[in-house]
Amino acid sequence: MAGEIVNRVAASKLVTIDLEDFYPPGERVVIDLKEWLFEGLVLREKDFRSAVSSHDWSIYEGKNAAVLCSTDAIIPSWAYLLVTISLAPYARKIVVGSLELLESQLYESIIESLPLDPYKDRPVIIKGCSEKNIPETAYASLVARLLPVTSSLMYGEACSSVPLYKKKKSD
Repeated sequence: MAGEIVNRVAASKLVTIDLEDFYPPGERVVIDLKEWLFEGLVLREKDFRSAVSSHDWSIYEGKNAAVLCSTDAIIPSWAYLLVTISLAPYARKIVVGSLELLESQLYESIIESLPLDPYKDRPVIIKGCSEKNIPETAYASLVARLLPVTSSLMYGEACSSVPLYKKKKSD
């Protein structure tokens, strides 16, 4: 047929990866140590240990937790470790730091385990727009992981992508 419309994108080897499809499950929570400090600034070991041991850690069941201190208090490393020990039986993922760090580490785990065979010697578009908050580090990790196997990398949508990388042809 002379007038047949062919969708060249659908017929191509092009593979699209949308990091939103890999969005890590689980609610994100912040555990702020300032709540267990004297006047929000001073860590008194006995009081801190008592607060940690009496806290109901089961409320974090299946959640992803960022443990931090939002004040300028000096927190010894053992305090974060003590909280982690109490939290570990319940939480899905724990980081010491911000929610942004938590999100980055959640994605890092997913990207590290991503099978590469579907992308071998194929052009890949990394979808850029998403409704969920995807950390920039996730995009960078994905590019680094795909670079050795893909024939090319682009960012955006099939209709308007930005070329990032094209494998050089061997002689």
